[in-house]
Amino acid sequence: MADYQDCPSYLQEFLFYMLTIRGRSPRTVDAYHVDLRAFLRYIKSAKLLRQPSPAPEDLQQLAIHDLPLQTISEITLADVYGFLTYMLEQCGNNAKTRARKVSALRSFFNYLTKKANLLRTNPVENLEVPALKKSVPRYLTLEESLELLNDTTPASSASYERDFCILTLFLNCGMRLSELVGINLTDIRDDTVRLLGKGNKERIVYLNAACQKALASYLAVRKPPVKTASKDALFLSSRGNRISPRRVEQILEEWLKRAGLAGRGYSPHKLRHTAATLLYQYGEVDIRVLKEILGHVSLSTTEIYTHVSDRQMENAASRSPLSSVSPSARKRVPSVKTDPSETGSEQEPPEFHADPGVQKGDGQTEHRK
Repeated sequence: MADYQDCPSYLQEFLFYMLTIRGRSPRTVDAYHVDLRAFLRYIKSAKLLRQPSPAPEDLQQLAIHDLPLQTISEITLADVYGFLTYMLEQCGNNAKTRARKVSALRSFFNYLTKKANLLRTNPVENLEVPALKKSVPRYLTLEESLELLNDTTPASSASYERDFCILTLFLNCGMRLSELVGINLTDIRDDTVRLLGKGNKERIVYLNAACQKALASYLAVRKPPVKTASKDALFLSSRGNRISPRRVEQILEEWLKRAGLAGRGYSPHKLRHTAATLLYQYGEVDIRVLKEILGHVSLSTTEIYTHVSDRQMENAASRSPLSSVSPSARKRVPSVKTDPSETGSEQEPPEFHADPGVQKGDGQTEHRK
């Protein structure tokens, strides 16, 4: 976690408020720090130095620790639009990145106006979030997941049981990276594990047979931690400390490479997507249950997984009560065949003549004299 010494006092206070009072994780607060520091640098360049479009490398060199609160009080919504436009055109920020910056700005100015009472008006009160393109999450197929877990190449490694257990928990429980590295031994009880998610929200996830076997195999060879601070950590590094998020990423990269799945953009978070997708596709887990497993606040967040199940859509189509209906065979109308060689053209149907007379309309026959 950064010490935020490069920030003005009001920004430092906001960051510590988010960390200690609101209970945001250090990584989340560090992200706020990066986004708001960039915003204040832009404001200093645009409003004080009269340079609204500096080169990105020059902007990064600007110090903001002395940026007065008076300048912040003069910020308008137009200034914020200018910042977002600059981040789009000069820094190449996509809609998702700019949406994150909007979220940071909203929280920051809400704190300055309603919590710290340092500002009278909130310039971003009516600021909208950039429209985000809803895309299907990237995930491993069932076959790829099996290839990843069935890789026996590292079986001779001292960390094989630990690494296999990590991947098994990711693919079966759909936990976040931060949740996995934060698991303590005391969090595991029988067939459940307690996870600490976003906003310090706890949830209980059940462990299936594969997870229980992987945990038992790992705990049988787990070495004691080196430091007292790591004594409760479930997953330890080779040095005996709580394993870091970066080390978990490296482990996944190594296993993906051995399984021939490297270079496809798979990450620990993609394994979370994989777990959710496989549960929905093959386990036919209800979307509301899946929401609780993943620890989503909103059901709309979980609904992205309903768009990736071609298999379920195929099954749903086949279960229609009308799926067995087929069209009736068309009845063929008989036609009179003729020999074109006799007349040179299509021959008219022959007329009927009564014999020995002509039949009248009343059914009687008139005989010719």
